[in-house]
Amino acid sequence: MLEEKEEKLQTDAGGKNTSETTEEVKATEKTSGTATEKKAVKKAKSKSAATKEKKPTAKAEKKEKGPEKKEEAAIAEKPAKKVKPKSTAPKVETPAAKAKEEESEPEKKEEVAQEEKVAKKSEEEEVIDEIDETNAEDAEDEENHRRHHIPMQDYHSMSMENLVGELQRLIRTEKVQAIKNHVDAIKSEFELKFQEFLEEKKEEFVSNGGNEIDFRYNSVAKRQFNEVYSDYREKRNAYYRNLEHSLKSNLEKRLQIIEELKALVNVEEDINTTYKNFKDLQEQWRHAGSIPRNQYNDVWRTYHHHVEIFYDFLHLNRELRDLDFKYNLEEKEKLVKRAEALADETDLNKAFRELQTLHKIWKEDIGPVDKEHREAIWERFSNATKAMHQRRQEHFKELEKSFEGNLEKKNEIIEAIAALSENVASDHKGLQKQIRELEALRSAFFAAGKVPQKVNEDTWNRFKGAVRGFNRKKNLFYKNLKKEQQINLEKKRELVKLAVSLKDSEEWNEVTPQMKKIQQDWKKIGHVPRKYSDKLWKEFKAACNHYFDRMHAGKNKASGQETENLELKKACLDKLQAFSPGKSREDDLATLKAMIAEWRAIGRVPFNKKSINGKFNKILDGIFKKMGISQQESELLKYGNKLKQLASTEDDYALQKERSFIKRKIDEGKSEINQLENNLQFFSNASEDNPLVKEVVDKINRQKEALKTWKAKLKKINILQHTLLKEEEESSETETET
Repeated sequence: MLEEKEEKLQTDAGGKNTSETTEEVKATEKTSGTATEKKAVKKAKSKSAATKEKKPTAKAEKKEKGPEKKEEAAIAEKPAKKVKPKSTAPKVETPAAKAKEEESEPEKKEEVAQEEKVAKKSEEEEVIDEIDETNAEDAEDEENHRRHHIPMQDYHSMSMENLVGELQRLIRTEKVQAIKNHVDAIKSEFELKFQEFLEEKKEEFVSNGGNEIDFRYNSVAKRQFNEVYSDYREKRNAYYRNLEHSLKSNLEKRLQIIEELKALVNVEEDINTTYKNFKDLQEQWRHAGSIPRNQYNDVWRTYHHHVEIFYDFLHLNRELRDLDFKYNLEEKEKLVKRAEALADETDLNKAFRELQTLHKIWKEDIGPVDKEHREAIWERFSNATKAMHQRRQEHFKELEKSFEGNLEKKNEIIEAIAALSENVASDHKGLQKQIRELEALRSAFFAAGKVPQKVNEDTWNRFKGAVRGFNRKKNLFYKNLKKEQQINLEKKRELVKLAVSLKDSEEWNEVTPQMKKIQQDWKKIGHVPRKYSDKLWKEFKAACNHYFDRMHAGKNKASGQETENLELKKACLDKLQAFSPGKSREDDLATLKAMIAEWRAIGRVPFNKKSINGKFNKILDGIFKKMGISQQESELLKYGNKLKQLASTEDDYALQKERSFIKRKIDEGKSEINQLENNLQFFSNASEDNPLVKEVVDKINRQKEALKTWKAKLKKINILQHTLLKEEEESSETETET
């Protein structure tokens, strides 16, 4: 829509008069190839007549030669292209036709040679046409030239968010009419990246059981881009609406000046007055303002054409004409020298912009030169321009070579992504690692730079296909994982229901084994969806704790011994509080071990008073800390006394039960660590300073320390059991000998 408005603006601004004037110039240009020949013939005729007729007066010469000059077309500084149309008549296989064809063969060869010449000339003038078109665009608005100085960033390597930011920056800091190419490039890259992103999200949606027709995705980046791009369009439309009236008005002024310029030829007035009027018209032309770009070159050609006609008409006053021609030649020679000096400019873009400026000055600010020098000065300027064109072509060839290198890099990246998709990991941790690898490869692909235009689309499609292949397998894995987790969720919900239904039971002997089995079944079930995990675990734990707390509380009520034990433990606690480490570490440890043994020998206390055990351990830990004993070592010291107590009981299975308990704790610890490490994978993109990440890491470290302690305890009990077994064997051997 925006481009259509621009085209309409330019077409409306052109008007009918421009078309008519252009046709007039084109018609005149068709005769320009024979203008010199006509002049030579007329000159020869005038010489032969000079011997017979009296030389005419100045006034008569003016009347005689004026129409002749008006009939001639000025030699264009950029000669018009003339191409003969090819014959399209079908070949007739008859003798007469064949003879006719043979007769016309030389003419055809000449025609082909002419076409080749025109083609070569067209190629040489390609850069001049480009300069003319660029200058026409710049001439529409004096701010348009700014677009040459705004750097074109590597938009291909930018993310969607960065593209939005760059678009905002351009609109905020640059003229809206100067950033069209930049905005188009940004829009193209954004659409490519967003389409790829949208396809990935759609595949995820479908792989999770969704129907493709129901897929909707609300992208913040896309919404922001649309808002910024809409703002750009509004500003650009407003700019062209304001420009339209000005361009139309200026075009009318310039066409009127051309008409007045045409009227100066053959006027019946003093030549000095006519020349002054001509100079006034030139001054008006310089300040007539910008016109639509699609009319620019035609209007200027028309203007120059009639300026040359005026100078031909002005031949009667050679002094005025020659002064202008001399000044114009000097100015054009300066331009030629500047153009030739650009061959030494290392910055090719800067040199080409300078050349564009020189062409603009040549066309707009400097008038014609004497016909004697016209072709030569243009040839020099044209040659300097062609030299610049050659440098640019070589530069583009070098760019193509670098693009080929970029293509090789991108092909390697595509192959690496394809290899990754062929060996997708079968576990969450491994797959997360591969996802990070894929992101690194994607970033490398976008940073690799441009590739040759002819393979750009194919390269992009192969890249998208490779990424899509990996994502499909990744989505399939997580789809199956979610199914498995959903099954686990239902199983654990059933266990929660069962635990809740039993938590208030007082049938201790029957329900306790059931509750223990429920806890064992819970451990065997795998992971559930993360959003349900914590809540479900809290419900289950609360039900189990409620039951066992009630069970212990009920037993404690029936036990008067536990009350006596409480008093004994209070006395023991007082002794521990009064203890102060002495000089002998061994003596202190012996005293503390005795206190620990005494404490353990006392037995249970009422359930609602069991916090006294925590107080004892807290005081004991403080003493151990003062003595420089680590937490693990202190735990093992306390545990050693417990083992002795278990070994001295009448229960033959006490140590075995303790061993099973410790092994279960070790398994639980390992399981908890694995669970926490899996949870940590969901924060793979989060910073280590994230509070949630810190909390999980701290839990993992605590669990690992606890696991070390449990393993040390298992080692202790294994050693004790081995010692007891050995003692039993030795005792048995002694009894046999006796």
